Amino acid sequence: MHGRVSLSAISTFAWGLDEDLAFYERAGITNVGVSVAKLERHGWDDGVRRVADAGLRVTNLIGLGPFRLDERARWPEQQDRVVRALDAASTLGAECVVFTTGPAGSLTWEEAADALADALGPLLERARATGVPFALEHTNSLRVDVGFVHTLADVVDLARRLGTGVCMEMNACWSERGLARTIAEGVDALRLVQVSDYAVGTLSTPARLVPGDGDIPIGRIVGDVLSAGYEGCFDLELIGPAIEDEGYERAATRAIASLTALLEDAGA
Repeated sequence: MHGRVSLSAISTFAWGLDEDLAFYERAGITNVGVSVAKLERHGWDDGVRRVADAGLRVTNLIGLGPFRLDERARWPEQQDRVVRALDAASTLGAECVVFTTGPAGSLTWEEAADALADALGPLLERARATGVPFALEHTNSLRVDVGFVHTLADVVDLARRLGTGVCMEMNACWSERGLARTIAEGVDALRLVQVSDYAVGTLSTPARLVPGDGDIPIGRIVGDVLSAGYEGCFDLELIGPAIEDEGYERAATRAIASLTALLEDAGA
């Protein structure tokens, strides 16, 4: 497996941890993103042990938005979930922990940013103590249920304010104004780049495709990311009806091959 390609557990969304681990061994997949939700469903302690025993390179530990930002009474339980994820990431040697911001609810964008700073404050201290980078992910604007930051430019700005890293979601920013400039100016904050494709005319989310099956100029964007000096992983996050119809194993295998070819062509 190419050293800069990883496969997110989101790409096998309906599978449990046991099915994921069996697939990785069968397919020779060594670099993976681990799902917080799958660890929780499996049983946290045993799940972390199983992943550790598999000897995988964990490029990221990923979960949904941890906070309902307009409901401060719920923050403690949500903070506990993040602490558990950070501890697991430390045990697994994960290269970053990725979370979306959580929904703003009734708050304005600016109020939500202030609330996120308050909610994350003690967690960022914990992240620094464990040595695990924290990466905020921006989301498609239809997914206000998991985040309020919908552009790469905005998440870079917010991450600088908070002192976190950034997870660049290519599917959510590929048509963004000034994307190459934003990448170049924000590359020092990038901790992970998520890759998938999209067919123009699709009116629902998530409806992602294997790289090369859609209309995103992935080769150009990967080139921009590499030219900016990014040295991290490109994480395949495949989800949606086309992936379900093709089957996880075939879709993931094709995606790994496609992204590997792109990176090799770019000299990565």
